[in-house]
Amino acid sequence: MKYYEVTSLFKGKKETKTIKAPNKKDAITIAKTKIPGILLNIKITSAPLEDQFSEFKEKFFKSVIKKKINSKALIAAIRQLAVMTDAGISIHDSIKEVKDASVDKALKIIFSELNDDLNSGLSLTQAMMPYRKELGDVTLAMVELGESTGNMSESLEKLAEILEEIEENRAKFKKAMRYPITVMIAIAIAFTILMVYVVPKFKDIFSKFKTELPLPTKILLFLENVIHNYGFYVLGFIIIVIVFVKYMLVNNEKFKYNFDKYILRVYLIGSISFYATMSRFTLVFTELIRSGIPIADALETSLLTLDNMHLKHKLSSVNVSVQRGVSLTQSFSDTQLFEGMLIQMIHAGERSGTLDKMLDKVTNYFKSRFNDLIDNISSYIEPILLGFIAAMVLLMALGIFMPMWDLAKAVKN
Repeated sequence: MKYYEVTSLFKGKKETKTIKAPNKKDAITIAKTKIPGILLNIKITSAPLEDQFSEFKEKFFKSVIKKKINSKALIAAIRQLAVMTDAGISIHDSIKEVKDASVDKALKIIFSELNDDLNSGLSLTQAMMPYRKELGDVTLAMVELGESTGNMSESLEKLAEILEEIEENRAKFKKAMRYPITVMIAIAIAFTILMVYVVPKFKDIFSKFKTELPLPTKILLFLENVIHNYGFYVLGFIIIVIVFVKYMLVNNEKFKYNFDKYILRVYLIGSISFYATMSRFTLVFTELIRSGIPIADALETSLLTLDNMHLKHKLSSVNVSVQRGVSLTQSFSDTQLFEGMLIQMIHAGERSGTLDKMLDKVTNYFKSRFNDLIDNISSYIEPILLGFIAAMVLLMALGIFMPMWDLAKAVKN
């Protein structure tokens, strides 16, 4: 959000006020609806010092502690809106009814603000803009589609289906990751207990040895020393790093771009992230094309749904190429994100005029690849977990027993 200084003429007097808006166009719209009198001038200005400090605090805590609205409550609210608008009830009255019926506190507050903004003359898309992070880019994209096509009920119904699919994928991923995360936590606890209670007893014995200790024992004693003397510092450092990364991901675009680019190269997680993102992009893009939206506009709206900045940057080039007159097939091919089979399907759709049907098949392909990864995630992770457990057991065994063997040989000789 940026700050704009608005100069207006009201009852023969000039008045200057400061408003917040994402861009100058929205600032003019807000100024016309909320500031009385004739609008004389509007220019960007710096935020007051106290606002800068409070904004930093708000950004920091929002980055670290994300208070998201309940996704199931949002889906239910979207479905209610779809039913009421389909019945011919105005969007303003529908928003008001959903606000009164909602039991989710965060959602109730948002819909209350939406109701006030609609009363002031803003469109639903403009009213939702300040709540982009809470409602999601997919919601804004589909609401904008409903307003542009004039078929809000159909767009809201499709939005509910998309959100349900995203929530289902998220639930699948969490369920699949529950087992490996539980195993990793159990291993970490067991290793810490061994380091705190078992290794120190052997440390006293090893300190009496006059011979050079083997490498596994040195590693074991080093880890014990770090955990025993600097354990809380290490824990604090890890927490600080996590908080810092979360803050930078929200507030630094360059950091997020590099992070998103790197995460796509990480084993398994990169593939899951790629197929989930591409499935969401093609799903929204297909629905926009099916609704008769021009390709360039559909691409621009679909890009809003992408979280991964690296993929968003690559797919943005498609929009630029299409506007220059390059075919959609060639534009998608240049990104190197689509397999040859998918490019051929898109090409066939362009030539036969059935682009939406072919894109639907592309979406199903990405979705099936994502589901396959999620359904078999345990089999992909188990070899890594077994290797990690074996390495830890081997380190413990060699670290403790090798000096004993050396001592036994020395006594025997």
